[in-house]
Amino acid sequence: MMEYTSLPINTQTKVMPRAGFLEIENLVKSYPTPDKDNFVVLDGVNLTIGEDEYISVIGHSGCGKSTLVKIVAGLEKATSGSVRLDGKEIREPGAERMMVFQNYSLLPWLTVRENIRLAVDEVLKNANRSEKISIVNEHLAMVNLTAAADKYPDEISGGMKQRVGIARALAIRPKMLLMDEPFGALDALTRGKLQRQVLDIWENNRQAVMMITHDVDEAIYMSDRIILMTNGPAASIGEILKVPFEHPRDRAAMRNSKEYFELRNHALNFLDRYFAQDE
Repeated sequence: MMEYTSLPINTQTKVMPRAGFLEIENLVKSYPTPDKDNFVVLDGVNLTIGEDEYISVIGHSGCGKSTLVKIVAGLEKATSGSVRLDGKEIREPGAERMMVFQNYSLLPWLTVRENIRLAVDEVLKNANRSEKISIVNEHLAMVNLTAAADKYPDEISGGMKQRVGIARALAIRPKMLLMDEPFGALDALTRGKLQRQVLDIWENNRQAVMMITHDVDEAIYMSDRIILMTNGPAASIGEILKVPFEHPRDRAAMRNSKEYFELRNHALNFLDRYFAQDE
């Protein structure tokens, strides 16, 4: 798999893969079928991610994006190949990799504060009571939810619920944050605000992030690199685009730049090509 710089689009140059914090090598995921032929979802995925790099994975439905992130999370096992985090093989879920789902996954009988505290109690067992209270309060403030700390999930908006999920994930201080369509269930206005908030948090507390998305604009705005998947079955990485904009980012300035339009059109043309092939 070759990686390409994204700009200028018409004079792309090959870039050698870097040693990575997360290393995915020759990953294959398949499922048995009644006729004994395996259904191959992912076929030969190779990818490295730096310890403070934000990457987005994008592709059509059925291309194995969610399967890929679940394998990194340890929620599914690869059929063959390897996935290593910080040199250690991933074989099961672990607190060093926290997942944020599209559907919030909050416990409805616990308050916002208690949902976050539950994760802290489970993972940070050596912290004392005052340390745990401080960690919870710090992360409530980080996502602007201090005033809603004692509300229950059914008393807050969808955007606030997702902020609770993000605060809960970050509160246990994982090495890597995994997000599967984290803004997909939100209205456009809330989505934009939460994108900016998540990016602010990441820019001030760098860590490895893998985000699954269908939204090209979201991927460009938030990511250092964009992983474009070919269609399934037997999907693989078709192309890797480097996003040229420095952090912190100004969304309006980016969208008015020539570089933004070139990168966006390149990604959309890639997806259109595979959509046409599928048809």
